[in-house]
Formats: sequence, C-alpha cells, structure tokens
Amino acid sequence: MHIFITGGTGLIGRHLIEQLHRQHSITVLSRNTNAARKVLPGDVKIIGDIDSLTDFNDFDAVINLAGEPIADKRWSDQQKYRICQSRWQLTTALVTKLVASSHPPAVLISGSAVGYYGRQGDTVVTEAHNQPHQEFTHEVCREWEKIAQSVGKSCRVCLLRTGIILAGNGGALTKMRLPFKLGLGGRIGSGNQYMSWIHIDDMVAGILFLLAQPELSGPFNFTAPNPVTNQQFVNAFASALHRPAFFPMPAAVLKLAMGEAADLLLTGQRVLPQKLQEAGFHFKYDNVEAAFADTEG
Repeated sequence: MHIFITGGTGLIGRHLIEQLHRQHSITVLSRNTNAARKVLPGDVKIIGDIDSLTDFNDFDAVINLAGEPIADKRWSDQQKYRICQSRWQLTTALVTKLVASSHPPAVLISGSAVGYYGRQGDTVVTEAHNQPHQEFTHEVCREWEKIAQSVGKSCRVCLLRTGIILAGNGGALTKMRLPFKLGLGGRIGSGNQYMSWIHIDDMVAGILFLLAQPELSGPFNFTAPNPVTNQQFVNAFASALHRPAFFPMPAAVLKLAMGEAADLLLTGQRVLPQKLQEAGFHFKYDNVEAAFADTEG
C-alpha cells in the first residue's frame, strides 16, 4: 500500500512507520523535514506542505496522528487555541484533499483520545457511552472526530480514542521515570481516579489491525482491557523500577503548577476497548504490571 501519515515523528508515528516501511510505501507530512529525516527510515518520503498534493488519488490509506501535546503546558487561552487548531486545521486539510480525490483512499484512520468522554469517575466506559462530560478535552475531541467523520461517504473512517501510552522511550513515562527512580514518586491527588492506558506495541498492532479489516469503522477505544486507578498505576510503576512510591502529589499543588490542565491527571476514565476485542483483536499487554515489566526491563 501507499500510506500517507501525519505525526510521523511522534511516539506512535515512529513506532508505526518502523512496522510499515519495509512492506509499504510511506509518505510523511512534517513541518520540519530535516528533523524528520534524522529520525525516520531513509526509504520514507517526507513532504513539508500538504498543499504540495492536489489530492489523495495515489494513496491507499491516510493515518492522521498529528497534534500539539495536550499536557506539556498550562492551558492558557493561547495554548488551548494551539491544541485545538493543530488538530482541527490539519484534519480539515486532509478532508479537503480526500473530497478532491476521484479515487480516494480506502480508509482514514484519525487520532482522538479518551478525553472525548471527559471525567467519568469509576463508570465503565465503552464506545457506546453517550454521556460525555462537557469539558475542554471533550470539546477538542468531539470537533476533531466530527471533521474526520465528514468524509464517511468517501472512505472508511476509524477514530483512535487513545489512552495513556506506555513506552520504554518517549510518552508519559519519560517525565515520570526520573522522580520515581529517585524514590520521589507517589499517587496524584486521591489516587482513586482511573487511568486508561495502552502499551505502544498494542497501539501499533491495533492500527495495523484496523488497516487490514475493511468492515471496521467508527470510534475505537485504544486502551488495554484492564484500566487501573492512579494508586495502582504508580505502585506498579514503582515496583517495576524497584523503588518506593511514598511521595504523593497533592491536588492543590498540581493545580497550582498546571492550572486547568491538572484535570488531566486528577480526573479520569475507566475505558474498555470493547469494539476492538469484539472484532477479534488480542492485546499482548493486558495488565499494567506486564506492560511495565517490558518498558522498564
């Protein structure tokens, strides 16, 4: 296949391309083509401007993974705008190229996040859940998904409602690793909030699964089958590092440091990958202890 990918230099993109590039022709859109060439395989074509393409007639699939990191900075009005537009504008541009194609790709696989559901307490959440909590993360994902789904008559659309990605290099664990190795880690807030996570290998395998299953479409929860509370998560991570986890982060301190963005860590969702499992996908890492044994091994 000839596959067009955005966000190819990100955590998911790099691991996905490593799996794809030997069997398929890959074109990556990157704002910094020189940096992309340093981290991507040499046989990957890199373009710096989507307007260099008239349409997507030459592509069999489009995978849209780009977006401003949502948890890296405080959510000022300006940062919220960047978070939204980095997702909405690019997805709109992709949709425009798809609509302009006389022979559009068979599938658009587009990013989203479990933030679509907003805070849900300990409620078990599947793709059928229709009562999202109205907050910023839901607004971002709702519009992001709506734009992608607007081409549903032209091609198959799959949406990746992704949880916290666990990887040995990159992702959420990068910031956690040092304080935990120093014995300074601990629960966040009450520790009772649920964390829906997925190992990077299962993330990539799930995307490949969707590529190969032409009957699948719509939103898919990309989370392991066993979400855990924050307390369970940090205990498992500390155990994998052979360190204690005695230093909790009070909610008030986190809110002072991160502002509204602290809600990402202080609230959560108990998300299950119902549609993936019903379609026959099998997770390699279905419990967090096994996942951490791999990432920290």
